[in-house]
Amino acid sequence: MRLVILESPYAGNIERNIVYAREALLDSLRRGEAPLASHLLYPQVLSDAVTDDRMLGIQAGLAWGLMADATVVYVDHGISYGMQMGIEHAQKEGRPIEHRRLYPTELP
Repeated sequence: MRLVILESPYAGNIERNIVYAREALLDSLRRGEAPLASHLLYPQVLSDAVTDDRMLGIQAGLAWGLMADATVVYVDHGISYGMQMGIEHAQKEGRPIEHRRLYPTELP
């Protein structure tokens, strides 16, 4: 299985974003990937409302990137600050970045 870092929004509408991240995880798994969604894992023990906790979770997620084959970015709800950090980190490490949508976009 291909190891991927999964980026999707967390902050803001947290309830909606957790549902979306779970849908993205399932999509990634069905593509034959082994995704890591640190923004679903670390808030279980760290508070997203505490800056130091949030940064610790982000840094822990970024550290896993060294093992990943790619970063996959689910963009249906935009790109958050945390997602942008993950994208920039992947770029610095030379890791491929793929943008994905779960929902079809409307044509003009």
